[in-house]
Amino acid sequence: MTTPFENREEAGRLLAERLSEYAGRSDVIVLALPRGGVPLGLELARALRAPLDLMLVRKLGVPGHEELAMGAITGESRVINEDVVASCGVDNEALEQRTRAEQRELVRRATRYRGDRPWPQLRDRCVILVDDGIATGATMEAAARAVRGQKPATLLLAVPVAPPSIVHRFEPLVDRFICLRYPEAFWAIGAWYRDFSQLTDEQVIAMMETARQLSGASP
Repeated sequence: MTTPFENREEAGRLLAERLSEYAGRSDVIVLALPRGGVPLGLELARALRAPLDLMLVRKLGVPGHEELAMGAITGESRVINEDVVASCGVDNEALEQRTRAEQRELVRRATRYRGDRPWPQLRDRCVILVDDGIATGATMEAAARAVRGQKPATLLLAVPVAPPSIVHRFEPLVDRFICLRYPEAFWAIGAWYRDFSQLTDEQVIAMMETARQLSGASP
């Protein structure tokens, strides 16, 4: 299949069809990478009748070429793409400076999106980690390592699109890798969506509130 998805919501519904065997299980939780993964996470949570929460992770963009990932961080881990760092001539000072800046953004997003609500316990649960696609893999690898460190019973990675070469990178980290399309000519994640509009903080907050209402939690 090489035609683009209409939007993130459609991609989320298609992923939910592939994951229908997990519907209604009390141990399942969906973790979405904001911002782009949240619409897909909401569709999964709706279809699987599962709670939705966030896995906050930030890409470390190459200075001057921010779309190119030289790594990624979560609150618990950092993944560095040594090949990109070397080929772009990024020194350690620049790497640490970018890391500190993205750590501040992680704190801001945690406060903005979640307030003071406690983070979910993942130990012994079935965690479905979802985003709108994988390009270099650094961001998702950092997220997967952070989740794995909390000792879930099962860790699934679910994305609509990824380059074929990326699969082997996640085999040691996850129990199951679900991807709808592996285009040989990958280009970029956005090329595989007709509507790949950027999301705002307000949209993410509204989607998370919808998810809480669906799960029966109080606002």
